[in-house]
Amino acid sequence: MKTAHDLIQAGGLRGQRVLVRSDLNVPLDSEGTITDDGRVRASVPTIKALLEAGARVVVCAHLGRPKGAPEAKYSLAPVARRLEELLGNPVAFATDTVGESARSTVAALGDGQVALLENLRFNPGETSKDDAVRGAFADELASLADVFVSDGFGVVHRKQASVYDVAQRLPHAVGGLVQTEVEVLKRLTESVERPYAVVLGGAKVSDKLGVIANLLQTADRLLIGGGMVYTFLAAQGHEVGKSLLEADQIDVVKGYLAQAEELGVEIILPTDIVVARAFSADAEHSVVDAHSIPADQIGLDIGPDSATAFAAKLADARTIFWNGPMGAFEMAPYAAGTKVVAQALVEATSKGALTVIGGGDSAAAGRGHCLYTSEPTPRSVKSSAMTVWGCLPSRTWTRSTPPSSARRMASALYFMPPVMAPAAMRWARSWAVSCRRSWPSG
Repeated sequence: MKTAHDLIQAGGLRGQRVLVRSDLNVPLDSEGTITDDGRVRASVPTIKALLEAGARVVVCAHLGRPKGAPEAKYSLAPVARRLEELLGNPVAFATDTVGESARSTVAALGDGQVALLENLRFNPGETSKDDAVRGAFADELASLADVFVSDGFGVVHRKQASVYDVAQRLPHAVGGLVQTEVEVLKRLTESVERPYAVVLGGAKVSDKLGVIANLLQTADRLLIGGGMVYTFLAAQGHEVGKSLLEADQIDVVKGYLAQAEELGVEIILPTDIVVARAFSADAEHSVVDAHSIPADQIGLDIGPDSATAFAAKLADARTIFWNGPMGAFEMAPYAAGTKVVAQALVEATSKGALTVIGGGDSAAAGRGHCLYTSEPTPRSVKSSAMTVWGCLPSRTWTRSTPPSSARRMASALYFMPPVMAPAAMRWARSWAVSCRRSWPSG
């Protein structure tokens, strides 16, 4: 897998036009102000390194889900301004993707200068299912550059013009962000340091069928919380009241429990639950035994005893993967379980554990509890070992965090651009995850 670092070390980038596909899909408020610049910050190291090598850098990205035509609320203009601040260099902004503005803006670049193209999804060719239409747009993008660097890990699985097709038209490499993510994935799947503990929340068991089946083969402990825990409790024969329940998945979960016992994998479920009569921060709430949730109550968080037990199971872990908060953390009465788990990750990380957080809700929860201050990207948090990984998605129901990008890691191998495929071959199949978005507890 050729990297941007390899290109820089080889020399010859001075004066070359380098098209960088970044992930700049940041949340904006109603005034068009960026509310979380984590993804912009994550893009800076690769761009800066290329600029220092004398390249003429052309950054491209998308924001939101426009329908193939310009929409002012999805303009990357605010991102261009923030990128300029973070780089400490002027960022020329093209007001279109491959039109006159893009061509003239790129043509005007000097060595060590950077431009940002307008939102790629303003052009219908970016996401077209028609190979010819998508390819035509890729041809125009490729005409703006001499080299392509793929550095938007959140989109590398997508068969889109700026990701998949451009990589077939230009000499290509991966950026530092993607390189780091792949290295983390290897440590999670190939060279796991044990004990390996996995914390899973999320709305539905069905969202994580592939990952649970896989983790039973690799993890030492699975700690289950969030909305999915009630299907596990039901599978054990317990009353779950009005809590989220996937009745059609009970038999599947029974199979997981049996398989875990056979393989010697410890599955840790809550022993107490925070419940309320309504999904509301104002509803009267209490802590009950996890095995006897009242029929008129909804489970909204793991209880204090469970949180303490979860933290204890994470204390000696050498590798931890967390996907999904323990409850409806966006409401203060139901955030305690997630906060305890987050703190346990900090403590484990301070002892040298590799800690990986995946998914928008988990990222938002970590940010809310001061684990880090940015959107999911691989970056140091509290110590060099903690990484935020955004490729297992869940939905956050606030404006502070956009939905994570990957929906089907099962499709990642096919849709990944040629630049990524060789490195992906070893692990993509094992992370088959189909994540639908629902229920705000993550």
